[in-house]
Amino acid sequence: MEKKKKVVLAFSGGLDTSFCVKYLSEEMGYEVHTAIANTGGFSAEELQTIAAKAKALGAASHVALDIEQEYYAKSIRYMVFGNVLRNGTYPISVSSERIFQAIAIIEYAKKIGADYVAHGSTGAGNDQVRFDLTFQILAPEIGIITPTRDMTLTREYEIEYLRRHGYEADFKKMEYSINKGLWGTSIGGKETLHSEQTLPESAYPSQITATGEEHLKISFECGEISAVNGKPYTDKVEAIRAVEAIASKYGIGRDMHIGDTIIGIKGRVGFEAAAPIVIIAAHKMLEKHTLTKWQLYWKDQVATWYGMFLHEAQYLEPVMRDIEAMLLSSQRNVTGTVELILRPYCYTLVGVDSTYDLMKTDFGEYGEVNKAWTADDVKGFTKILGNQMKIYYNVQKRNGK
Repeated sequence: MEKKKKVVLAFSGGLDTSFCVKYLSEEMGYEVHTAIANTGGFSAEELQTIAAKAKALGAASHVALDIEQEYYAKSIRYMVFGNVLRNGTYPISVSSERIFQAIAIIEYAKKIGADYVAHGSTGAGNDQVRFDLTFQILAPEIGIITPTRDMTLTREYEIEYLRRHGYEADFKKMEYSINKGLWGTSIGGKETLHSEQTLPESAYPSQITATGEEHLKISFECGEISAVNGKPYTDKVEAIRAVEAIASKYGIGRDMHIGDTIIGIKGRVGFEAAAPIVIIAAHKMLEKHTLTKWQLYWKDQVATWYGMFLHEAQYLEPVMRDIEAMLLSSQRNVTGTVELILRPYCYTLVGVDSTYDLMKTDFGEYGEVNKAWTADDVKGFTKILGNQMKIYYNVQKRNGK
């Protein structure tokens, strides 16, 4: 008997990937091994449920790949260093996760000697590019199979197919597609498909349970979160979760992201990202106090490119390592504590305490006292500073303009 070809399927337990397990094994005759790469979006109970689904569908094996720490070390911390918000709004939550999930899946496929790797992405979104491109670069010898995309399947067809093959599950169509992760949760469907509408309160997974206001202190050491309300954290993933637990109950970090997709169409999705929004806001304020004008300027330039490349499946481009080196270097003095006040739907940045604070000098106090220069120094400086403009307007006047 001819040995079956081995395929590793990126498996979430949803309808598309559930269909793929059955189709790849029943119709294409593959030995299907399912794998889920957890970047912080699944609890232990959810992972157990997903494993049970894979077994019930007939997967030859199933594995959960824990890559939370890798995701933080290789992506999230650089997004914090760069204060990355795509289009000034979105903390690149799901899109940054997909790259690391793809890397984990293809490395696992190589480890078990798979002939193919598969995913359940459709042909209308960004994820198909993120998975395909990563797979092609890291393992060009392994083929890629995408039944949902290639066959342009409907939801009804997939449900009926699974039923015909003896698999019954509650695949009732949800009103919204929700992707939850360590660095935020996206919410798509219904209102997000219409430019003039927004999500209702009930669509957000985290509901507001807090009233009044609460003070929050976030400490950073060399740009990385180090303590929350005075409690130190060596595990940065747990520090992010601590901030999320505090800020999410105020409904902070909700917004609508509108942007250009990799495939060229406009995309619109709602999201909630309490921890990312609060952490980035605090980090950015600390940088304003501890970095020079030109450090801030050039860091913003490269960080914008970093976020765009990360979103558009370019994480493996070598220039990303160069940008990361600059971002890391820029953080050597970004150490201190930032205080915020949280209220329902909003927050206020109070101030910072840092030994690297460039406001705490003997040179002067803005708008009050000059200590390192005299009045005559400023008069001479201003005269020279204006020379270029004086020359321009002198020439304009000479020419009757």
